[in-house]
Amino acid sequence: MTELIIEISRWAIPLVLFFIPLYGYLRGVPVYETFVAGAEDGFKVAVKIIPFLVGMLVAIGVFRASGAMDLFARLLNPVLHLIGVPGEVLPLAIMRPLSGGGALGIAAELIANYGPDSFIGRLASVMQGSTDTTFYVLTVYFGSVGVRRYRYALALGLLADISSLIAAIVICRLMFG
Repeated sequence: MTELIIEISRWAIPLVLFFIPLYGYLRGVPVYETFVAGAEDGFKVAVKIIPFLVGMLVAIGVFRASGAMDLFARLLNPVLHLIGVPGEVLPLAIMRPLSGGGALGIAAELIANYGPDSFIGRLASVMQGSTDTTFYVLTVYFGSVGVRRYRYALALGLLADISSLIAAIVICRLMFG
């Protein structure tokens, strides 16, 4: 059974990449021309969102370089200690809504320092997998379609991030703590 799953996994993407254009061709869609038009539109969107990405990356850089993230982490560390959350994961919790790459770097550092099977390593992994880069999503996706007023989306996205972090802590405490 395991060998069957491995073979299905090995061939799944190549088959999808073969059958989608084949299906389009059989339906009379000019596949290559449609692909080129889509790539052109994608390039236009990429160019359109560059200013939003640059602004977000500069803001993240300023947030980290100014020491604001470390100050925020130090302020929240006593509260987290009271509820049994290791303070080492706090920079990851702060960075995850801001930057996927920055959060991945912090998670990798935690796993390298404490080990993948430690509570901190497991909590970092669950936090990394259960939360999203809210500010990146708002910047890129809303910026690419021209949405300017996204106050409620930001509040709900951050609420979802906090809920996911709490769930990650509770689940890790139950399973590994």
